[in-house]
Amino acid sequence: MALLELENLSVSYGAIQAVRSINLEVETGEIVTLIGANGAGKSTTLRAISRLLKVREGRIRFDGRDITTSSPDAVVRSGIAQSPEGRQVLALQTVQDNLELGAYVRHDRAAIREDLARMYTLFPRLEERKHQSAGTLSGGEQQMLAIARALMSRPRLLLLDEPSLGLAPLIVLEIFSIIRNLNAEGTTILLVEQNAKLAMQHSHRTYVLEAGQITFSGPSQELLSDERVLHAYLGG
Repeated sequence: MALLELENLSVSYGAIQAVRSINLEVETGEIVTLIGANGAGKSTTLRAISRLLKVREGRIRFDGRDITTSSPDAVVRSGIAQSPEGRQVLALQTVQDNLELGAYVRHDRAAIREDLARMYTLFPRLEERKHQSAGTLSGGEQQMLAIARALMSRPRLLLLDEPSLGLAPLIVLEIFSIIRNLNAEGTTILLVEQNAKLAMQHSHRTYVLEAGQITFSGPSQELLSDERVLHAYLGG
């Protein structure tokens, strides 16, 4: 049984159908990437999983349980956390305040302190800046903070929406190294990423979305050499 299952999922914005009857699975321990052009429905899919958008048709199952109509906070409690597109840190709050707010569904104070220490080990620059306002951080540091904040809820599934957006190439490589390390430590990841080639190089499987529909899917290494995907998304 897959950890996450989307079954015939459709999502609309008013009269506009953004996602059309997609089927997608994420197995425990995987990095699965979702690629496609702007407006293909990638972020919409993640927001639907987080229950920030209403599902028009279909089902979302997490660990075998139907969460299609769950509230966003119930989804976080169930073990799903999202690092959103554009980072969306709380700019006027300190780095540490942002991290502590990431654990808002938890009440195990001793374990929260342990996880704060772990985040500072994973992201040393955040510890250096823990008393700074998040809005004063660089783009790369804010991305690290957004990921760390999501991890503070101890998710079994981490949703990453465009983690490389607007970042310098060296910082992008650092972020992807962190993603691989998190996965190696046991975090399952569903990744939406504009840099299709880099995402596929760092993932186990890939789904390709076109106009709200999945057109290709398979092992990432195989799709990297697929002529159709190569020409459409990888500049081949």
